[in-house]
Amino acid sequence: MTGATDAVQTEGVATDGSLGSPAADEGFPGGPRDPSILTGFAEHVAHSIWSGQERPDLKLVSHGRKVDKIGRPTPKIEGLIAGTGLSPLIRCSVITTDPGLISAFVEKWHREISTFHLPVGELTIMLDDVASLLHIPITSALHTFEPLVTSDVIGLLTELLEVSHEEATFETRQAGGPHVWLGWLRDLYESHCRARRWVLAARTYLLHLVGYTLFANKSSTHVHVVHLEAFRDLAQAGGFAWGAATLVHMYEHLNDALQASTQQLGGYITLLQVRVLGLLETCLSTHVRVFFKIMWELLETVQGRYLACLHVKEPKKK
Repeated sequence: MTGATDAVQTEGVATDGSLGSPAADEGFPGGPRDPSILTGFAEHVAHSIWSGQERPDLKLVSHGRKVDKIGRPTPKIEGLIAGTGLSPLIRCSVITTDPGLISAFVEKWHREISTFHLPVGELTIMLDDVASLLHIPITSALHTFEPLVTSDVIGLLTELLEVSHEEATFETRQAGGPHVWLGWLRDLYESHCRARRWVLAARTYLLHLVGYTLFANKSSTHVHVVHLEAFRDLAQAGGFAWGAATLVHMYEHLNDALQASTQQLGGYITLLQVRVLGLLETCLSTHVRVFFKIMWELLETVQGRYLACLHVKEPKKK
């Protein structure tokens, strides 16, 4: 199915990058020569920019301040939170973002190979980066997040957070689907703490935590309830490869953001921005090394010629 779709996309790309006649050997002007590899380039923001259609910087949603709103977990549940391997996220979010920098790198992203195409080569975000930056597990079991309809979400909320059916129905209706408001989760967390229902408090805190970090969406107000299923058994939650799920989620949002029509980027912006800064440093250091290599070779050439001149014997006078 995917191969057929790709073939259709490639077949409809003209030599100037527009949709229409079949692509010729030259591919896209200023872009890939072989349109059969980067099959979605006709819709890529880089193609639009090359054609003179600039896109404003992407809108980014930083959730760093939400850490202060909910605060650190109460000491009674700190052990439960730490057992999931997600406690490092509590202190891992930046408050400010750099839309210009992120937008520039998104223009270099290609979904077919999940890499940034940069002057120094192809670079990407890897599992090792996630582990080094976020200190969350990247190996072990993979949790499958099945799509949920609203009725399933209501059942999860009533079972795992022990809210009434009426309240769960109202909240999902307010959030417009299988989501709940982050503000509602904060209020619910405080309610569970006052009632000393620590397991329920931990589940609520964790859903709020992954909602503004690992699985952040384009909204700054709500989280998908599907992630609550991973916290059914808190002891088992520590055995999930959270880093792998995070990377898949980030790739999906980058794939969406490279479309010329997209105006906003979702995902964990802290992870992306810190890694992009690292990639930028790699680019700069590579260019600096090339510069000094060229200058050294030039110096050696000049020095060699100078020494050669010193060894030239003057003609004898008659």
